[in-house]
Amino acid sequence: MINDEHLENYILEHIDEEGRHLKKVNRDTYVKLLRPRMCSGHLQGRILNMICQLVRPRYILELGTFSGYSALCMAESLADDPLAELHTIDIDDELEEFASSNFENSEYGDKIHLHIGDAIEIIPTIDRIFDVVFIDANKRIYSEYYDLVFDKVRKGGLIIADNTLWDGKVIQDPLPKDAQSVGILNFNDKIKNDDRVEKVILPLRDGMTLIRKK
Repeated sequence: MINDEHLENYILEHIDEEGRHLKKVNRDTYVKLLRPRMCSGHLQGRILNMICQLVRPRYILELGTFSGYSALCMAESLADDPLAELHTIDIDDELEEFASSNFENSEYGDKIHLHIGDAIEIIPTIDRIFDVVFIDANKRIYSEYYDLVFDKVRKGGLIIADNTLWDGKVIQDPLPKDAQSVGILNFNDKIKNDDRVEKVILPLRDGMTLIRKK
């Protein structure tokens, strides 16, 4: 949501550095993959990392792997726990080799478990109670993801939903065939009215909602 390039550059120059491997992942994403803008990138990656460092999770679940950048950022918080795990799910099997390589070449690769397939089917098969869940997959069914993961999040745990301002489309009337905007709008209303959680929307990039389970 920061539209001033100079201000954005200033921010990036005054936060923790991206790191050599993450820089490579980001660069390769833009060179080799379609829709590279889906990559979390330096600023959001550091924010995800900071959130996880504060929560000190043992188990993290990510819906929407893409190139693996965000998973790598969150996995940094697991470094000191030999039992910690991050499970990440993506439906696109064409991304498997790319993401797997990025994980294997990282010092945190042994903590990351990549699942390829439909998250709706895979989530129930993962026998874990998660401390952090990051939702960044099919916008049409964010509400379904939320319902599916809710009981798998510990009390006091955190659900993070990306793209919840959806390029500003949340303040416009969606077109009849714009199922992604409708999905985001329905999700935002659902979270607003859920008294089981505390919530706040950060105007970061495309909007990121932090949801804390009471």
